[in-house]
Amino acid sequence: MYKIITPVVTVLDQHEKPDHEANKKVIDFLVNGGVDGILVLGSTGEFTGMDRQEKSDFFRFYAEYTAGRVELYAGTGSMNFQDTVALSNEVCDMGYAGPMVIGPYYYGMDQEKLFIYYDTLAKSVKGSLYIYNYPARTGYSIAPSTVARLLEANPNIAGLKDSVSEPNHTNLICLAARGHSFDTYSGFDDQYLYNITSGGNGCIGGLSNLVPEIWSALVKATNDKDFRRSMELSGLIHELMPLYDLDSNFSLLFKKVMNHRGLGIADRAIFPYNQMGDETFQRAVKLVDQVLEKFKALNSRQGQYS
Repeated sequence: MYKIITPVVTVLDQHEKPDHEANKKVIDFLVNGGVDGILVLGSTGEFTGMDRQEKSDFFRFYAEYTAGRVELYAGTGSMNFQDTVALSNEVCDMGYAGPMVIGPYYYGMDQEKLFIYYDTLAKSVKGSLYIYNYPARTGYSIAPSTVARLLEANPNIAGLKDSVSEPNHTNLICLAARGHSFDTYSGFDDQYLYNITSGGNGCIGGLSNLVPEIWSALVKATNDKDFRRSMELSGLIHELMPLYDLDSNFSLLFKKVMNHRGLGIADRAIFPYNQMGDETFQRAVKLVDQVLEKFKALNSRQGQYS
């Protein structure tokens, strides 16, 4: 079964710390919208300003409030390796599907060091581990051959999120992982159909924060093997892709658009990404509203109502 997992935004208070009560609105919006899973404190979640205890508390809050309504994944990657290990084991105890760990950033990495990093981490984590490959943020990309080595040495490495501009990399990851129980997710929304054609398992796509109902409908259509509807719904996701380019960091924009959709949450973001011109916001709102109207029309033609 294919999945859509939401790399969820984090609603922040005036001190740029998670507002637990406000984040409940986001959780309910996504669960009611039909997403299959939520990735807590991924890149979209603005985790960089939180210390280890704040992250741990937030992960526990998510586990308790979702109460099994949706699969949970945790972005536990930290610059301090021991913090990464500790948080990863904590979320395993909390019932998460597993930690999803971005590799070390700032310092250069080669493939041998990447193998050593994830091999050591996998052997230190008492549950499933997911790799988060995001070259635009780390400065390097994990090679399919390195993934193959890691899987041979660590049966608890359960999957990978591949946020790459060249989707053939995801295809090569899927080929390298054949014979192993391993889930490969695209990190860019518009690569979903390519991902599942390559043998992957779906997408961890940020646009599902905004339009979870479109994303869940797309996943259902592909699971039902409804080719025509899959193409039409995928086309709507593609139309929304320009949202990512409207601002240098899209988390603030996404929260503003979610407010437009009626969530009633604070639209703060971490400094210095906490300001935006109204023209940018209005362009985003116009695009989202247009796509939602097309989605409504599509459902009407099929005798369904959103």
